[in-house]
Amino acid sequence: MVSKLAIHGGSSIRTISWPRWPTSSSETVDNLLSVLNSQRWSISGPYRGVPSFEQRFAEAYARYTNANYCVPASSGTASLTMALEAVGVGAGDEVIVPGLSWVASASAVLNINAIPMLTDVNPQTGCLDPNAVEKAITSRCRAITVVHLGSAVADLNALMHIAEKNNLSLIEDCSQAHGARFAGQHVGTFGIAGTFSMQHSKLLTSGEGGAVLTQDEQIARRLAHLRADGRTLSSVPPPLDHMELLETAELMGSNYCLSEFHAAILLAQLEKLDTENAIRRCNAEYLDELMLQIGCFPQQTTLGTTERVYYNYVIGLPESVLGKASVEKLAEALSAELNLPCKPMYAALNQCTLYQPASRRRFALSKDFQSSVQPQRFSLPIAEAFSHSHIALPHHFLLAEETDMLDVQRALEKVMSHAGHL
Repeated sequence: MVSKLAIHGGSSIRTISWPRWPTSSSETVDNLLSVLNSQRWSISGPYRGVPSFEQRFAEAYARYTNANYCVPASSGTASLTMALEAVGVGAGDEVIVPGLSWVASASAVLNINAIPMLTDVNPQTGCLDPNAVEKAITSRCRAITVVHLGSAVADLNALMHIAEKNNLSLIEDCSQAHGARFAGQHVGTFGIAGTFSMQHSKLLTSGEGGAVLTQDEQIARRLAHLRADGRTLSSVPPPLDHMELLETAELMGSNYCLSEFHAAILLAQLEKLDTENAIRRCNAEYLDELMLQIGCFPQQTTLGTTERVYYNYVIGLPESVLGKASVEKLAEALSAELNLPCKPMYAALNQCTLYQPASRRRFALSKDFQSSVQPQRFSLPIAEAFSHSHIALPHHFLLAEETDMLDVQRALEKVMSHAGHL
């Protein structure tokens, strides 16, 4: 008999710590000190005779992804909100949103008084299902937002075809996919816009932050105005100590600006992204083999993914185990064995406790609107099933040694053998 579970007082499988996240470098420190001493801490601060870190990061990230334009922002939610408005989505419009995602996928749509149309997902990838998308499109639909979830890239070929056929804007949410490629091309550059989060847990992080990529000059200009209260950077440097932002009166915006400190961190972090992604990928591929050996199912990605990245390592559990214990109990037990926070996948958005439009008067625009954004009106059987059968492990454990992946196999095997006692 396998030894007692750690949550029941037994010894844990993993007794040494995993790599911590985020990591930093001497370049990170140097960049931060440079900002501190520059006396320009924001793009809305006075011009000091050198390019801002915000613009240096924007240029570096555009170059890295082969995008024409990158507009930094304060968060992933801000980035998605900006992208939606930049492509012309507004009050009363419908937007296709994946039914399995973080709450911001829906709340960003609500932020502009549009209607999130929660749509079911593919059972293998957890990403937006093109067949479900086609069924969800109505005459009021204006855009499709697609999330590349966990370690999967969505079916971009099918979604681009649907968007083009129905004259819809395709917006990629790449908050979990920094550095991923599909058909050799960076995700975030397939749709009219690609949005990113640089929040603490992300593969490219500055604690908080975001960015939007686009190939379209006019969309980029709208994005620039939307993030800086209707202002945009001057095309020529201003005199020293003068503002670099111009009040053009083209478009009313909001303040979604990324600070110079955050941009300085991102510029340094970007240098390490490919190396860290390669380490995670190598360990994840080995772990896939180990999971299959014990009857578990690693998350799949869409055929055509040429460079996979891992925000979460997502494991599907066998029905024989799920029939004995809930995914919540299994995740709790696995966490104790590994000394690593393991959690069930996001709740489907029609069951998500964080997605409660009725709790804010801001969205009480009319009875019809309130009814249209009610999460429970959407049927998401695949998203619900995925949520109740998959455990997500945070990516930083994949920066350990390859041999450490055996601890994950041993821990999960131990937990599954005790499932009937959880």
